[in-house]
Amino acid sequence: MTENTDKLDNQNTADVNSAQTNANNALPNEQDNAAIDAFFASSAPKSPANFKAGYVAIVGRPNVGKSTLMNHLLGQKLSITSRKPQTTRHRIHGILSNDEMQAVFVDTPGIHRNEVRAINERMNKAAVSALVDVDLVLFVVDSDQWRDDDLLTLQKLGDTDLTVVLVINKADTLKDKGAILPLIETFNDSFDFADIVPVSALKSQNLDRLQEVIASHLPIADPIYDTEQITDRSERFLASEIVREKIMRSAGDEVPYDLTVQIDEFKDEPAHKDPKTGRPRKACTFIDATIYVERDGQKAIVIGEKGQRIKQVGIDARQDMEQLFGKKVMLTLWVKVKRGWSDDERALTSLGY
Repeated sequence: MTENTDKLDNQNTADVNSAQTNANNALPNEQDNAAIDAFFASSAPKSPANFKAGYVAIVGRPNVGKSTLMNHLLGQKLSITSRKPQTTRHRIHGILSNDEMQAVFVDTPGIHRNEVRAINERMNKAAVSALVDVDLVLFVVDSDQWRDDDLLTLQKLGDTDLTVVLVINKADTLKDKGAILPLIETFNDSFDFADIVPVSALKSQNLDRLQEVIASHLPIADPIYDTEQITDRSERFLASEIVREKIMRSAGDEVPYDLTVQIDEFKDEPAHKDPKTGRPRKACTFIDATIYVERDGQKAIVIGEKGQRIKQVGIDARQDMEQLFGKKVMLTLWVKVKRGWSDDERALTSLGY
């Protein structure tokens, strides 16, 4: 009897030991957990304890230099520019990262009063909606004078509780540098700005100081995007904007706003051997784009005499794309008439507005 009991106890002990061994095999021990944690920690991006990150909206009236300011802050041409007002039609994010901060700039269309067409209304909505969930606003004005559309923008900002930094652009154009002091005082009396910074966006003057001011107002946070990333926009979108810029610069007042660009095909072809000749061919991106205008006369202007203007637009756009994308580009352009597209809600939606 005693022997049977001993055998039963031994069996129970063996079962417990076996279960414990299985459990130890199934569950990682503390050493395993430490190794797993170390593996994932080593692959995660590290930032200083006081690293700052946030969204910064750049707002102001049309043609005040918002896109130029963002491009020069980034050290990279990302948002298209021209002397024509309302060149920027979409919200564009540009990402500036350094050892202390990551500022995600939101370049916006200029806020303006004359909503004469559906596209103007959508541009204003895009600019105002950029004020949602941002950490800081850069309100850009000209150094020479205060205008009605400046006041309109300021009224929009007054409806929020956002931190606003006044950026007085084109300060280099003032013949008397002392003249900017009463201007700063006038601006300061009109709104409770967190800071006021005179700059020249075009000449990159005082932008280091502006970056310091931006960093001082951003919250402590981890980077929002990969620190190597400069925008959240696709190459497809950027290609369409580059083509539109070249036309606006080339055609001047002849085709002011009645054009848009749609990318029909964006195809990356890897390096390969030509099946017919056996010769190696470099990697290349093939882009087909259609330029839409509203009238037949505008189509003739964009094409130019004997096709010279559209040819030059294609050359200039391709060169900018190759520089921005870092690869060879083959660009094909078409010009078509789409009557009334800028005042047609359905057309605007289909064209990405």
